[in-house]
Amino acid sequence: MSAVLQDVRKTFGDTVALSSVDLEVKDGEFIAILGPSGCGKTTLLRLLAGFETPTAGSIKVDGIETAEPGRMVPPEKRNIGMVFQSFALWPHMKLKEQVQFPLEHHKYVPEPFKKQKKERVKEMLEMVGLEDYSDRMPNELSGGQKQRVALARAVAAQPSLLLMDEPLSSLDAGLRMEMRREIQAIHRKTGTSIVYVTHDQAEALAMADRIIVMNHGTIEQMGSPHDIYRFPRTEFTARFVGKANMVPGTWTKEGFHPLSDSSISWPGTWIASTFIKNGTFPVRPEQFQLNEGGGGLKGKVINSQYQGKEMHYVVDVEGHQWTVHAPADVHVSIGEEVGLSLAGVQASGRSSTMSVSS
Repeated sequence: MSAVLQDVRKTFGDTVALSSVDLEVKDGEFIAILGPSGCGKTTLLRLLAGFETPTAGSIKVDGIETAEPGRMVPPEKRNIGMVFQSFALWPHMKLKEQVQFPLEHHKYVPEPFKKQKKERVKEMLEMVGLEDYSDRMPNELSGGQKQRVALARAVAAQPSLLLMDEPLSSLDAGLRMEMRREIQAIHRKTGTSIVYVTHDQAEALAMADRIIVMNHGTIEQMGSPHDIYRFPRTEFTARFVGKANMVPGTWTKEGFHPLSDSSISWPGTWIASTFIKNGTFPVRPEQFQLNEGGGGLKGKVINSQYQGKEMHYVVDVEGHQWTVHAPADVHVSIGEEVGLSLAGVQASGRSSTMSVSS
């Protein structure tokens, strides 16, 4: 299923939740809507679902207009499935009944599934690894198991579009990793188009075919996870996805001179024009190289955190505090003087043979 939003705007009184959003969801695509709280991502999802009417613009599904100002096709008349943050399981129903419910009430259930409901329920529970729990009640399940039931229920009727609103935010870190794999497997098996709302950049980067970064009701940047991470086009995207340090300096024909130090030059052929115009250079924590000998930009370590496979340092350079990720065997003490250079660029400023990317 494809969905197209054209110049969609949504306001609540004087508050602008969405401003002139254009977006196409392609058939079978996994899209992650990524952004901080209040950026408009859940409003966008609710418009796709039919819970809200746009203030301006239109929404088309498979070429048919489903929403415009003052008119919309309600959720029950759309071929969609939804997974919520709160699981939204019915407390009085067994697992098999939860999954069977949409097969009995969804308007677009394929005829074979209607005729063989028990077989379809069994198939769905097997897909999420809960075939032995079919007679259990929701209060007998863990958080991860409840979310699996919600997933099985959402895809049982084979919807054309699966909408997911921060479905993993209430789970602990280990379960989130496990459920990411589960959702990816379901996407591969069903081929259903998925729109996945999250504020977690790791989830978006790990699962999506395409990421839509939102900020203040507008689309800040859209692209593949690779492009969003390596080639941010705005400071917001660079900071929100990958937590880049914004290094001030001067751009010349030779490259970028951090803190306007003409003795140091960083190549930046991949840097977006926004940063060049603003006189900044986005450096992700893992791109900084910490030099205990002091080569490069001079700074002082003001904080350190051991993270198992790596160390996270905060280094103060001329009043700018930058985050640096170093290998776990690199040990420097708080208060120690160090140098910072860009990975792949020698401390003297000359480029090495290592390629530099964002």
